[in-house]
Amino acid sequence: PRQANMPKIGDRIKELNGKPFYSFEYFPPKTPAGVANLYERVERMGKLEPLFVDITWGAGGSTTDLTLELSSNFQQQFCLETQMHLTCTNIEKDSVTAALKTAKENGIRNILCLRGDPPHGQEKWEVTEGGFANAVDLVKYIRQTHGDTFGIAVAGYPEGHIDHFKDLPEITPEAYKKDLQYLKDKVDAGADCIITQLFYDMDIYEQWVKDCREIGINVPIIPGIMPINTYAGFFRMTGFCKTKVPQHIKDSLEAIKDNDEAVKKYGVEVVSEMCKRLIAGGAPGLHMYTLNLEKSVLEILTNLGMLKDSSERRQLPWRPRISSKPEDVRPIFWANRPRSYMSRTAAWDDFPNGRWGDSRSPAYGELSDYHLTELHSVDEADRKSAYGIELAGAATINELFAKFINGEIKRLPWCAHLEEETQVIKTPLAAVCGNGFLTINSQPAINGVSSDHAIYGWGGPGGLVYQKGYAEFFCSPAHLAALKSVLPAHMQYSAVNSKGQFETSAKSKVVAVTWGVFPDQEIKQPTVVDQDSFMVWKDEAFALWLKQWKSLYEEGSASAKLIQEVHDTYHLVTVVDNNFVTGEGELLRVFDLASAKIGKTGSVASG
Repeated sequence: PRQANMPKIGDRIKELNGKPFYSFEYFPPKTPAGVANLYERVERMGKLEPLFVDITWGAGGSTTDLTLELSSNFQQQFCLETQMHLTCTNIEKDSVTAALKTAKENGIRNILCLRGDPPHGQEKWEVTEGGFANAVDLVKYIRQTHGDTFGIAVAGYPEGHIDHFKDLPEITPEAYKKDLQYLKDKVDAGADCIITQLFYDMDIYEQWVKDCREIGINVPIIPGIMPINTYAGFFRMTGFCKTKVPQHIKDSLEAIKDNDEAVKKYGVEVVSEMCKRLIAGGAPGLHMYTLNLEKSVLEILTNLGMLKDSSERRQLPWRPRISSKPEDVRPIFWANRPRSYMSRTAAWDDFPNGRWGDSRSPAYGELSDYHLTELHSVDEADRKSAYGIELAGAATINELFAKFINGEIKRLPWCAHLEEETQVIKTPLAAVCGNGFLTINSQPAINGVSSDHAIYGWGGPGGLVYQKGYAEFFCSPAHLAALKSVLPAHMQYSAVNSKGQFETSAKSKVVAVTWGVFPDQEIKQPTVVDQDSFMVWKDEAFALWLKQWKSLYEEGSASAKLIQEVHDTYHLVTVVDNNFVTGEGELLRVFDLASAKIGKTGSVASG
């Protein structure tokens, strides 16, 4: 089976040999817009190379289908090792069996087993008929029915489970011992690791870990870390969980409770100090309860110096599939829409490996509404606020592309955010857009940068990485003619319109645009410009003009007609600069020369 050789979280922790890791937890949002925003956030945060991500199971099993969908997509489309929560609440054995089957089919190898909270409006937890009494039963069932297929994590409670002291100020010594023994029962039933409930009292946590070890619990214990984002939210959460908050934290927060920014800043500082102590004390990693937010999490990890190593963990410039079938080369075109690429190549028996052969004509999955709308399901209001203004002419479109590059609007149909490597050339790139070359994908030239470089690095330490300058854009026929007239011999272009009329100056069908040289390995070339794939991608690229942009306007309106005209008359163009030694300056200068030749204009027909 496809998942046979894929490592579980426990195995991954062993492979790290004591090097601390971080992981991120998310919860299923309540609205479609929330789901779309979460997908974008997870895609961004995935670039930080967490060891794994997980997604919660709603109280009373209220988000079962969405949890399964999110888990599957995180694993399959974002290529993130995903741990799925599974609870005993309101769920029968058959439903657990079905959930495990879905998880297995989607390559998910890690499950967090929980008893779960009572459903909303129900005070006491009750066993569902034909279900499981507790997490021990759930762990035993998974081991009995699936053997060693899944890595199983369970929850640990440094201050004891709240059920033991709901009506008491704190847990009694007898109940504390009982709770520890119950944790050992979960491990003895087959759990590989423990993730803790949130806590803020380090002395209690350290004593609890010691107590766990003394009674023979030897699996990794991963502390659960909850950033402090707001005063009210913090005390609501700690009150709900009856979490002990040290007096100095209470006093500090009380003094700044009316200043949201100060609370957030203090929260980052105090949690960063906690995490430093945890790592120094031997915690294998940090499981960050993100609350579907990223800013505080990133600041904490930056303070710990843990983000600077993320490039070392990057196997390739893009995130490869979690699969026993190797994949180490991709066409560049889907760089900003990797989920679509993953979906359209999901049925391939083998993934391109080593070199993308000239003879290969990839049978990509058919383009459908799923790839154009549902897969990147962005709320219509969100799209409207970004680029749905009334269009006065082509110049207005040019201006919107430039605004995206400058960070003034947050998305375009082809991209949801600007890649970090593009930030270094964003000022001249915005000018290129303003002049009518509407860029949707680009990379600067790189000549022998260290493979652990924070932005460009990939492939592990000790190597050197290289990139050819690359730009992909839409432009009018007049703009294309001007560009061709100034293109030097060491640059190649390919162009196609929505009707499929294609032209190119390249003599080879496949050109490597990214490669790396590493100790004891052959040269790797993970990103290519490939003619067959370009012809597949162009259908998707052109269709987005209509599906994501034209659809915002009333049929027959001036703006709708303008977008249709752009779709019908413009070309999609790629330019590769084979002279990677001189940097990206020359490619940008070529655009300046072409713009000077044509002059700015507001008409689509002439450019």
